[in-house]
Amino acid sequence: MLEGIVRESIGKKGTKALRRDGYLIANIYGKGLENINAAFKMNEYIRTVRNKETLAFPVKIDGKEINVVAQAYESQPVTGTLLHVDLMVAQPGVVTHYHVPVVTKGDAIGLKNKGMVHIAKKRLRVKAAIENVPNEITVDVTPMDVGDSRLIRDLPAIENVTYTDADRVSVLSVIKAK
Repeated sequence: MLEGIVRESIGKKGTKALRRDGYLIANIYGKGLENINAAFKMNEYIRTVRNKETLAFPVKIDGKEINVVAQAYESQPVTGTLLHVDLMVAQPGVVTHYHVPVVTKGDAIGLKNKGMVHIAKKRLRVKAAIENVPNEITVDVTPMDVGDSRLIRDLPAIENVTYTDADRVSVLSVIKAK
């Protein structure tokens, strides 16, 4: 389980000192809850996020165990190093927005015709309670040829989950390779 510390100083000086010591700055928030200014060891955070099986993962702050979902992050533009992450508490029964990853299944027909699969939206924004949110949205690309695309309205409906992006937005397509 990922363990973090509560930041006493939220100013620039304290933040720089924590980053120098290898910490990742985080804000934890939720509906009706008080915000928590936290910090996690950078390597432990990355390892936890890469190895998680569900959208939500547990963290331990100040002796309390909380289920959280990564909502947004900020990285250094040149090096790509994580600077800051926003974590939302996954409260059961509370309907809110989540970003769910898109995963492709199968090999498209268009791959044989010098095409390639282009995923336009790597994550789809959905509105649901955490217990109804899928871990990933799988799209079957097997029947797709060059020039074909899948829009949000073409995706299968998921019970108690609403796509909040416009239904005419392209999720993925098979394009001609250059």
